[in-house]
Amino acid sequence: MSAPDMAELPGQRARFWRIAGAGAAFQGGAAAVDSATVVASLVYYLTGSAFAVGAASAILRLGWLLPQLIVGYLAQRAQRRMPYYVFGAYGRALCLMLIALLLWWGPDLVKSDLLQSGWQPVPLAAGFLLLWTLYAFVSGVVAVPYNDIVGRSIPSQSRSTMLAWRFFGGGLIALLVALFIGWALDVMPVLLAYAAVFALASVLMLASSSLFVSAGEPPLSVPPAAQRQPMASFLRGGFDTLRQDGRFRLFLGSQWLGGATLMALPFYIVAAGQNGVATSDVGVLLGAQTIGALASNPLWGRIGDRAGKLRLLQAVAITRMAPPLAVLALLPAGAGLFGFAALFFVIGAMMNGVTIGYLGYLMEISPDDRRPAYSAYFNALASPAALLPLAGAGLISLISIEAVFIAALIAALCQIILLRRIARLEGTAS
Repeated sequence: MSAPDMAELPGQRARFWRIAGAGAAFQGGAAAVDSATVVASLVYYLTGSAFAVGAASAILRLGWLLPQLIVGYLAQRAQRRMPYYVFGAYGRALCLMLIALLLWWGPDLVKSDLLQSGWQPVPLAAGFLLLWTLYAFVSGVVAVPYNDIVGRSIPSQSRSTMLAWRFFGGGLIALLVALFIGWALDVMPVLLAYAAVFALASVLMLASSSLFVSAGEPPLSVPPAAQRQPMASFLRGGFDTLRQDGRFRLFLGSQWLGGATLMALPFYIVAAGQNGVATSDVGVLLGAQTIGALASNPLWGRIGDRAGKLRLLQAVAITRMAPPLAVLALLPAGAGLFGFAALFFVIGAMMNGVTIGYLGYLMEISPDDRRPAYSAYFNALASPAALLPLAGAGLISLISIEAVFIAALIAALCQIILLRRIARLEGTAS
């Protein structure tokens, strides 16, 4: 499928709503394979290993970030960036369908006595992680063209509002997805339920891709011939940007600290399981997380468009402190489903703000004619932070599960300090 001809682009209002709708469908699909709830629960069921849970989260984030350097280089030279989006968006939908088929047919590939023991044999877990890795890296192709096309399609003063609508609509879809997950886990065998969930995610990703492609791609403000350069020169440009652009450098440091707070993300579901929350309650926790995201949308959109993208980052940084503080209080109290549902409500609000703030500020500091390059540089330099969930698993193994949440809290405090430095650099009140 190809993008519409540039001469036949929909009007600005139509593009706004198609891009927002595509994002909403994506959010619904992403909720169905949420790494903090659905995937963490599935991997823990398959392996019983905190390291495997951390690896699944790290794979998703690393796969999202690493391809962007190459894609950014190629997209910066290209007349149209939509073909890169098409490859990544439709490719990730296919990967999710392959995972669904693996989980659907998996029980027939192993002995029934192993299935009855509650743990699946290694090949099934390895097959899932292999396809999950493919999904993550194919998904990473999408980020650069998406940021560039949205940046050229949606004016700066409307981007946070568009993202808020995207997450509001996506939250409604995700809420329905959470209800479906709860129902599936109640009435179907565990692996078949997860297979149905991944199939639903694939359908939603397919709908998202088609909506975004229908919005078209605006023409470039600078001809790509003027932006072409050898790969070595492109890479040097990344280090030059890091050295010369103070906001870019500090924002990168902030993103690393943000990654350190998120290394705890896949382990909230492990903490819930240790406190008696059952696998069948994953839908409840995802629903609470979705409602938190929905409830926070008007707040994040208003802050981003009225007070500025940096103010939004600062507000989100303060919110990052709440989940680790809450879980440290819940663990000794022996809180059950209700307490952890409240925790996941806060996590949903926080993660919504993280995404809106990150996308909005990166678009804000990226020059219009170098947006693919800036996205590629930033995400490539931030990619090692994706491995931090493995460090979190190490903390759990060596010390205790509380240690990973304490580390996340310290990182959130450091991020607040660094964002104040960015505010001083911009000459704004912090």
